[in-house]
Amino acid sequence: MKKESRTYQLVILAVLIAIDVILTRFLSIQTPITRVGFAFVARVIAGIVLGPIPAAAAAGIADVIGMILFPSGTFFPGFTLTAVMMGLIYGLFLHKKVTIPRIIGAVVVNQLVCSLALNTLWLTILTGTNFTALLATRVMQALVNGAVQIVTIMALQGAFVLIKREATARQ
Repeated sequence: MKKESRTYQLVILAVLIAIDVILTRFLSIQTPITRVGFAFVARVIAGIVLGPIPAAAAAGIADVIGMILFPSGTFFPGFTLTAVMMGLIYGLFLHKKVTIPRIIGAVVVNQLVCSLALNTLWLTILTGTNFTALLATRVMQALVNGAVQIVTIMALQGAFVLIKREATARQ
């Protein structure tokens, strides 16, 4: 890999980390049922353009930077692990080929493993609430967020293809 392409990748990662922090901390929609965030867009782009490992790293770094700059509660490393896993999953599913089945697969795995299982576990540890009781209240949130993510990623699919093509041409 040429030095120029590494620099280009680092710049892309830095921009995506900044976008992730902004989307997580400032641009989420609170409804009576759930909070819908859009940080996944930066993570998806990182996964598509750069692959699973850089996407995982970017998501983890963005989580830590976001907590340092804009703390919202106590820092808990479990949520950072979840962010890393989400970036990794998007990269594994979408780096080579962005198709509707892959989009749906990435979102479903992220919602089941990361949002429902891991984040519910972290909340159980933090609050002492029963896992099963907490899980029951989080299912609706996972369904709403999953649907929003699938629709958003599919709507942006054309832009992702162009971004990927540009990144490949630069390498």
